[in-house]
Amino acid sequence: MAWKMDKPLYSMADDAQNEAAKRVWEGESLGGISEDNNRLPKPVIMLLGLTIITAFLITAPLWGARPTAEIYAEYIQMMDSPSVQAISGDKAKMEYLVSNVKDTSLKPFQERHPVVMDDLRMIKDQVIELQRQGVDLAEYTVVGANVVLANFEGELRADGTRIRKQPWWDKGYTIDIFYVIYFCVSVLIVIKRLPPFDWKPDHSVAH
Repeated sequence: MAWKMDKPLYSMADDAQNEAAKRVWEGESLGGISEDNNRLPKPVIMLLGLTIITAFLITAPLWGARPTAEIYAEYIQMMDSPSVQAISGDKAKMEYLVSNVKDTSLKPFQERHPVVMDDLRMIKDQVIELQRQGVDLAEYTVVGANVVLANFEGELRADGTRIRKQPWWDKGYTIDIFYVIYFCVSVLIVIKRLPPFDWKPDHSVAH
């Protein structure tokens, strides 16, 4: 059961394990299915790579983007206005707020992180207080009923403080790339612990 790493893309198993695997492979009838030992076709590998790349491109930047206080500030500014208060029902009020947002650049983030009126009521005072302090609301993350300083540490400003905004490359991409690597490495190990691809099983042995 030893590992051989001199040719990892050819085989990671020693000769004894490969011989044992061959005996099992040829000794089992496999329910009448003749399972060969062929290499994975290159088009399949290319298709897997294309699928991974496409998934990253078409979902950018959906993964891991955290909701900031900035994307709800306009909701909070409008929620106590006479036009909103005249509307009956929280659902209708929320629909009015969503449809009357003036800052269209925040629309995609508001769609990804929808809220209801009760959510706005919980964070309202905190957001207003931050606005009074004159801080950048994009540096504050909404976590449940709390608005907290984001736990990012970017470049230093002129006054010595750090930028606390979520960087573009850390919206879930980093951990997702690791998951893709784990998957590909795991599949490679499983395949290369089997007999090498140049050995062809004799299915008549099992019959």
